[in-house]
Amino acid sequence: MRILLVSGSLRAGSWTTALLHAAAGCLPQGATTAVGLIADLPAYNEDLDQGDPPAEAVRWRAAVSAADGLIVATPEYNGAVPGGLKNALDWASRPRGAASLADKPVALLSASPSPRGGAWARENLQRVLEVAGARPLPGGVGVGQVNQVLVDGRITDPSVEAEVAALVTQLVDSVGASPA
Repeated sequence: MRILLVSGSLRAGSWTTALLHAAAGCLPQGATTAVGLIADLPAYNEDLDQGDPPAEAVRWRAAVSAADGLIVATPEYNGAVPGGLKNALDWASRPRGAASLADKPVALLSASPSPRGGAWARENLQRVLEVAGARPLPGGVGVGQVNQVLVDGRITDPSVEAEVAALVTQLVDSVGASPA
């Protein structure tokens, strides 16, 4: 089982990226992970996607295609996903009918120092993934006050840890149920 880890935060030392890696620690033995790098993708432009798309977009699409499922973690910027993450999903949603995101199961995480845990961004991410043809798992997990819940890359709140582990289990089960 190959799981692609995608962080919507481009910031070094990001709480969102730390949460993503903590979630990956809940994957079963034998699962492999890769990190989907989105920082160098050009802004999606259909003109760039004609003929020979940029090398960064080709690599990104190949990484998404090679994955059996994705764990995507997002911070919340002004009530939505950051532009870089939305851009990456736009690249992976094309070409229509042969998109690398098509029918991929996706576990959703959001993180915020606020008590709401990036709920609006997670809802926005769910909608974007559904429209793009992916199979986002229902609900996802939002971690509020993430700056207090994550310490040295570990989830210190047992209830949050249980929620994240349950989401990862749901993703593993969904990947196992995916058509080959």
